[in-house]
Amino acid sequence: MSSFNRLALRSLPTLAAAQQSFSNGAAVLSSSSYARSFSRSSTPLFIPSHISTHRQFNNHSAMRRYATTPSSQTPNGSDILASYSSDTHIGQNVEHAMEMLAKADAVCFDVDSTVIDEEGIDVLADTLGKGPEVTAWTTKAMDGNIKFEDALAARLEIIQPSKTDIANCLEKHPLRLSPGVDRLVDALHKRGTDVYLVSGGFRLMIEPVAEVLGVSFDRIYANTITFDENGDYTGFDSNEPTSADQGKPKALTMIKEKYGYKTMVMVGDGATDAQAKPPADAFVGFGGVVARAAVKDKACWFVHDFETMIDIVNKNSQ
Repeated sequence: MSSFNRLALRSLPTLAAAQQSFSNGAAVLSSSSYARSFSRSSTPLFIPSHISTHRQFNNHSAMRRYATTPSSQTPNGSDILASYSSDTHIGQNVEHAMEMLAKADAVCFDVDSTVIDEEGIDVLADTLGKGPEVTAWTTKAMDGNIKFEDALAARLEIIQPSKTDIANCLEKHPLRLSPGVDRLVDALHKRGTDVYLVSGGFRLMIEPVAEVLGVSFDRIYANTITFDENGDYTGFDSNEPTSADQGKPKALTMIKEKYGYKTMVMVGDGATDAQAKPPADAFVGFGGVVARAAVKDKACWFVHDFETMIDIVNKNSQ
C-alpha cells in the first residue's frame, strides 16, 4: 500500500495538556484538546502533496467555505450512469444515488471500515489483549444482528479503556485512511459540499482523522467516553445520538434540520449506515474494507472504492 494510503494519523497530545470537562463527576476528554496534535515524538505527520493547505485550520472556527457550489445544471442519474460501464455498478437504485451525489450539499461518512481501513474499537481491543472478544461483538453490530447500544456497551465493558490506554494505542498503531477517501473529501470541499463524520466510534479517536481530512470538530457526530479524575474508564455518554440503534438517522435528521440541507448522502459499510436513509436522500454502501451482504442488499449504490464517486463530484462542480 502506498504511503499516502497508509497515512499515519499520529494523535493525542500529552495527557497533561488535554482539556477536561466534567459532567456528573466524570471527566470527559474534550475535542479541543486535539488541535495540532499530529506528531509522534519529532516525526511530522505526512500529508500527501495533493491535499491543499486549506486543511490547516483552527478547530474552534467554522471550516472554510469554498466559493464554488454544486452546479445548477446537474445531469440526471441516467445520464451519469450511461457515461460509465453500467455492468460494473450494483445497487438498488444506482442512477438515483449518482444523481444525489452529483448535487449533494452535504455528505456524511461513517468512519470505521469506511474513512479508515479498520475498526477503531477493534484496534484498541487488540492492543489491550481483548481483540477476539470485541471483534465478535463488532461483527454482530455491523451485520445488524444485535442492537448497536448493546454491542457498544458490551465491548466497552470488556476493554474499559483508560486515557492512557487510548494514547498508547494510537501511538503504537496509527490509524490508516482508506485509499482515495482524502481525495473524495477534498473534491467535495472544493465543490462547496459540507462533509460530516457520523460514527458509532469514539470522538477521541476520530478527531485526529477529522483534522487530516479538514473536517471541523463540530461536524463530528460520535460517541464520548467518560473518565474519572485519574483518567480511568467510567462509561460513555448515552446522550450522544450515535450511542444507540437508529442513532445515525437521528444524527442526520439533526444535521439536516439545523442547516437546511436539500440533498444529503450517507456513505458507510455497516447496517447502521443503511438505516440513515431516510433522512439521507441516498445511501452509498462501501465494501472496500469489508463487503457485508446485508449492506449490499440495502444500498442504493454499492462501491468497492471511491474512484467513481470522486469522478462524479469533480465533473459536477462549477
